[in-house]
Amino acid sequence: MNRNIIQPLTAAMLLCLAGAAHASSDDAWKQLAADVEAKCKKAAVTIEKPSATVDPFGSSHYGLALVTGKPKGAKGLIAQICVYDKQKKTVEIGSELDAKQLGLMPAK
Repeated sequence: MNRNIIQPLTAAMLLCLAGAAHASSDDAWKQLAADVEAKCKKAAVTIEKPSATVDPFGSSHYGLALVTGKPKGAKGLIAQICVYDKQKKTVEIGSELDAKQLGLMPAK
């Protein structure tokens, strides 16, 4: 391939990829975030009344959320990372992380 064409092709490809992120409607992003939140909260079975903070766009393949709350039957605050597969519409949730170690607890 001619080396003079590599840079313009790369630039064109990047513009197309950037345009794809803007092509989705606001309603579609809101629906994705709502689905991620609902499924991640449901998956957080070790947390009483879980709260989910959803990354508004996630990655190209996954929706992402941080689920926090009081552990069932214990005191304190824990967090779990939740990953939502955009194609399969399924979630996986990580193990319990101590919110204090993550810096999520207010300073005393």
